[in-house]
Amino acid sequence: MDYFLDEEQLMIRDLARQIALEKVLPIRAELDEKEEFPWDIMKTLAQSDFFGINIDEEYGGLGKGGFEMGLVIEELSTACLGVSTTFAANSLGTYPIQIAGSDELKKKYLPDIASGKKLVAFGLTEANAGSDAAGVQTTAKLEGNEYVLNGTKQWITNGGDAEIYTIIAITDKTKGARGASAFVVDKGTPGFSFGKKENKLGIRASSTRELIFENCRIPKENLLGKQGMGFIIAMKTLDKSRTGVGAQGVGVAQGAFDAAAIFAKQRQQFGAPVISFQAVQHMLADMATQIEAARALVYSVAKFIDSGAKDVAKASAMAKLFATDVAMKVTVDAVQVMGGSGYMREYPVEKMMRDAKILQIYEGTNQIQRNIIGQALIKETTKKK
Repeated sequence: MDYFLDEEQLMIRDLARQIALEKVLPIRAELDEKEEFPWDIMKTLAQSDFFGINIDEEYGGLGKGGFEMGLVIEELSTACLGVSTTFAANSLGTYPIQIAGSDELKKKYLPDIASGKKLVAFGLTEANAGSDAAGVQTTAKLEGNEYVLNGTKQWITNGGDAEIYTIIAITDKTKGARGASAFVVDKGTPGFSFGKKENKLGIRASSTRELIFENCRIPKENLLGKQGMGFIIAMKTLDKSRTGVGAQGVGVAQGAFDAAAIFAKQRQQFGAPVISFQAVQHMLADMATQIEAARALVYSVAKFIDSGAKDVAKASAMAKLFATDVAMKVTVDAVQVMGGSGYMREYPVEKMMRDAKILQIYEGTNQIQRNIIGQALIKETTKKK
């Protein structure tokens, strides 16, 4: 379908597609096998100004929105979800600074982020605080002109490789979720270290580590917003970032579909290409329809969020939920269409299937997305009474 992208959006999409085909595709299997962080690709993306797409021009960015960022994420995801996760997590970690950072913090951090000089990571998840973001145990205690952080963050994308970290920590245990605050922490700060690199089912090119804080002292000026705003900042961040996860779902589904369709035209059985059999045609027809529906939803929600709409949680959750469920179904079906070949590492769809699973888990499981949607529906129906 034609989504009537303007000239600049087409340029962004086409350049991202070129990078995916020329830089990512040839080495995706190697990156997956070796669990190798894609530094060279990140440098290429930085040279293309992609890290600054949705950062304001006054801080060195292009001043675009989540829609344009999603175009890049989608194209990278058609080739390798591990690479796109590394890139997308940078935007995730940047949102808290954009949402609640002081002008001084924005001037200090955003230009280096926009240029791709420094990568960012977002530290919310802990052993007992994933879907239950209110269960954060990491603490930040104000002592004079410094906050002292103690605790451990778990499964943090870009952990160890990023230079800048936006962290959610508890400043007042008596207030529950309202006692959480958000901070910026630099790599290399004394008392801040990293756990081992996790060995994962998929997105293996993306680094995932623990963040460990042991009496880590940061300037009180590194507080984002005000004390007690951490949970709100985290939720606003996820509302903005979930269309990016949806774009990942669309991208990896498109990549798997393309591989399966090409294979089905080439594979001969009973004297004919398997794509000539109605059973296979129906599978491919469903896959193509689901992908287009997911793309339409993700694009429209991204534009809705970029418009400045305030109540976006339900729509954002829907985009993430639907597109990532589609990604899982389409990648599984792609393996099925390709049969035994699809199960082999010689072909890309087994990797895509492994990679796709995380999309239903991170940035709020799809069960949590259904909760968000359900709660919004309750509010809406109550208002209509």
